[in-house]
Amino acid sequence: MKPRRVDDAPYVHFVTLSCYHRRKLLTRDQPKRILLGVLADELERHQARCAGFVIMQDHVHILLWLPVIQQLSRFMQLWKGRSSRNIKNYFAESAPAYQSEISARDPIWQVRYYSFEIYSDQKLQEKLQYLHLNPVRAGLAKKAVDWRWSSARWYEQGRTVGVPISWVQ
Repeated sequence: MKPRRVDDAPYVHFVTLSCYHRRKLLTRDQPKRILLGVLADELERHQARCAGFVIMQDHVHILLWLPVIQQLSRFMQLWKGRSSRNIKNYFAESAPAYQSEISARDPIWQVRYYSFEIYSDQKLQEKLQYLHLNPVRAGLAKKAVDWRWSSARWYEQGRTVGVPISWVQ
């Protein structure tokens, strides 16, 4: 059964995408940089806004707003597709030992993604806090602001985080 996707109004989408078989394909910094670079391009291309994100070792959370309804699937297809190709190229060129452990046919991402539509400012705040605390709960950082692969540094210190962050009301 296919999961139901709601994309009939300009909601903020709390999206989770996971690496194929929950492999820790995002442990190295370069795949995370690639993912953020492609995200920045797709945000600009779609005139979308990112209210927050976190990149973990095996999954990603993002708070995403798109100005045109029914564009979430297309956005995700492009972001996942482009980042997948670029991450695979990185592994093939710069990490051949790692690349040899996985099949060249295996994708980077699980086929689907999970999207939760946010209707209120309170729920948006809740999800932002949840994603920022993910690295703390996983033992990767003592404080959310210490994890450089999230938007927590932007919110707490006004520091750049690789993609433009903007609050969506």
